[in-house]
Amino acid sequence: MSRLLLLCVFLASFSYISSTEVCTNTLIPGAKGDQGETGEEGDQGKIGKNGPAGHSGTPGEQGIKGEIGQTGKIGITGEKGDKGNKGMEGPHGLKGGPGTACDCGRYRRVVGQLDLSVGKLRNAISFMKNVVLGLRETEEMYYFLVREAKTFREASVNCKVRGGSLAMPKTSTSNHLMADYVNQAGLTRVYVGVIQDPNRNTAWSQEEKLSSRQSLNISSSCVELLSTGTWSHVECDSTMYFLCEFLKIRRRGAGGRGVPAAASLPK
Repeated sequence: MSRLLLLCVFLASFSYISSTEVCTNTLIPGAKGDQGETGEEGDQGKIGKNGPAGHSGTPGEQGIKGEIGQTGKIGITGEKGDKGNKGMEGPHGLKGGPGTACDCGRYRRVVGQLDLSVGKLRNAISFMKNVVLGLRETEEMYYFLVREAKTFREASVNCKVRGGSLAMPKTSTSNHLMADYVNQAGLTRVYVGVIQDPNRNTAWSQEEKLSSRQSLNISSSCVELLSTGTWSHVECDSTMYFLCEFLKIRRRGAGGRGVPAAASLPK
């Protein structure tokens, strides 16, 4: 009986062990295999956070000197400095050679001949202006009497074509010169470029001053210069001779004298 019980226990134990080995999930590691091939390089990862600053490195060698840069703008002029001390006197120069005798008489004769030539040239120019061309002049103007009967408008245009304008006696000197010019030409009146305003100029005749208080006809708003030096109203459609004026062109270093432009010369 005891043997039978022992056999049963043995069989039961063997049966339990067999069932346990069949149902277990435990993996038993095998032997280490050979090393595999190296895989392909992966994508670059994200940039990580900045790390702490490292220690300063050793200074490098000094570089080569660069080329000179472009010149900058000129700065503001500084204040004038104080006058410096007088320098030391320099050494005496070498003694010059003996001079030649001056032939002053010959040079005086040359200068005298030049003065005579210049005087003759001035007389010729004055003759051309006053006799041939019939010009009169002041410090700033040339005046030319045009012997062509025209209306006031035509006279004004004619003077502009010549390079000038209708003469305007702005001063008593120019007014007297122009009146004398008209008188010597044997005329009694000419057109001038005076703006109508009798109350502002003393050259108006007494009758014109009185009549200026009354309303004037527009057609009689032009002005004529009489040989007596006075001014008078005249109808603008009237035809008569007229005076043109030309501004002098001053030359540098000519002592205030000038000549009219080529377009201004009377024709």
